[in-house]
Amino acid sequence: MQFGLFGSAAARRGGPEFDSSEGFRDFIEYNVEAEALGFHSTFVVEHHFTGYGQVSATLNLLTWLGARTRRLRLGTAVIVLPWHNPVLLAEQAATLDLLSGGRLDFGIGKGYRYNEFAGFCVPMEEADARFDECLDVILKAWTADEPFSHQGKYWQFDSIVVEPPPAQRPHPQIWMGAGSENSIRRVAAQGFNLLLGQYAAPRDVAWNIAVYKSEVEARGRRFDPMQVGVTRAFFVAENRAEREAAMNRRLQNRMRQLKLATRPDGTVHGGPDRATGDPRAVNEASAMYGNPDDIAKKLEELREVGVGYVLLNGGGSGGGDRGRESLRRFAREIMPVFAAR
Repeated sequence: MQFGLFGSAAARRGGPEFDSSEGFRDFIEYNVEAEALGFHSTFVVEHHFTGYGQVSATLNLLTWLGARTRRLRLGTAVIVLPWHNPVLLAEQAATLDLLSGGRLDFGIGKGYRYNEFAGFCVPMEEADARFDECLDVILKAWTADEPFSHQGKYWQFDSIVVEPPPAQRPHPQIWMGAGSENSIRRVAAQGFNLLLGQYAAPRDVAWNIAVYKSEVEARGRRFDPMQVGVTRAFFVAENRAEREAAMNRRLQNRMRQLKLATRPDGTVHGGPDRATGDPRAVNEASAMYGNPDDIAKKLEELREVGVGYVLLNGGGSGGGDRGRESLRRFAREIMPVFAAR
C-alpha cells in the first residue's frame, strides 16, 4: 500500500487577536513533516463561502508547499472546473508543475455544494457542460504547440498559445472524483485516475474499484491500484474517550458539509461518494479512528477489496500537536506493515 494525505487548512477570520495565517502555516509544516515520514502525496480541497476559512486558492497553497518540499506529490482534490477560466487555470497549474519539477496531480470535479454555485451565480444545471468545455480547453492548452482558437458556449479564445508548458508530458496526471457507475466508467474511459471520497463504506469502495478496473481492462489497458486514491479519515487515539470525542467532531463537520450542499427544495447532495443514510452509521463505517490495531484492521479490510493507495485525512484529530503526533504514530506503527506488502 502507498499512503498520501488529504485535507484542508483553515484561516480564522476575526480581529487583531487572531492570526489568520496560523492554520495555513500549521498545514504547511504538517505536510513538510509528512514528506520526511515517507508519505507519497498530499491532496488539497477547494471550497468557497463556507465561513470556516477553508482552502479556496488551492494552487497558491500548493505552490508554497512545493517550495518547502522535494518529493511530495502535490494534488488538488478537487478543483471545480465549472467555476474557473480554463486558460488562466491551465497557466497556473502548468506553472506549479514546472516549478515543482513535475509533481502536480491535477484533481478535478464538477462540484456539488449548492451554496458555492449560488455564490458564483453559476446554475448547477450547467455544471456538466461547463466541466466538459473547461477540461477540453485545458488539455488543448497543455498540448498545443501552435496557436489555437476556441469558440464554445461558455468560453471564447482567439489564437492563443498557453505558457508556460507543464513539466509532465503530455500533461500532469489527471484525477477525477466520481461515485456513480456511469461517471466512474467515464473516468476510466478517458484514461484518468479516480478519486474516491472519505465517507463511502468499504463495500461501496470495493464496487467502485471493480467498476473502474473492468472499464480500464476493457479498453486494453493494465489496471494499477495506484490509479485509485481512496480517502479515509484517521486518528490514532490514546483511549476510547479520545476516540469518541474525535468521532463526534467529525460527525459535526459532516453535518455542516451537508447543510452547505442542501438545495432550496431540501434536496441534499451527499458529495462525490454519495454516502447516504444515517450520518452516525456513515461516520462509524468510514472512519479509521482508534488504536493502531483498530486502524490496521480497517486498512486490512480495504486492502482485501483492492485498495492500494490510501489518502489520510487527519481532521479528526482536532489539529495542533495532537494531530501531528497521530500522524507520527501512523507512520511509525502502521504504515511500515502495509507498505511492506
